[in-house]
Amino acid sequence: GVGEILAAKIVAEIGDIGRFKSKNALVCYAGLEAPPYDSGKFESANRKISKQGSPHLRKALFQVMSCVLQNAPVDDPIFQFLDRKRAEGKHYYCYMNAGCAKFLRIYFARVNEYLNI
Repeated sequence: GVGEILAAKIVAEIGDIGRFKSKNALVCYAGLEAPPYDSGKFESANRKISKQGSPHLRKALFQVMSCVLQNAPVDDPIFQFLDRKRAEGKHYYCYMNAGCAKFLRIYFARVNEYLNI
């Protein structure tokens, strides 16, 4: 799902991966994290992503997820994850955001693995 152009967009938007201390920090940078369920006496039933991060990165990630869904590579872990979430009956944006977050976690792990060698 990631070609030369989309990969360049993602790498340019993320920049230096070393500035993120964890994979969750990268997901937060993209603005894909959900707020907590509760705070004090308030309990939330309807949570939305924060959208405080880079809108260009989120757009590039959504383009990657659309390509993954269109090509449907059966052996791809991200496609298997998206397909499982779709089968659970999740909303379109719910499984797309979850897929984007999973992609960023895998990206973080692979880049750190490459840089540590």
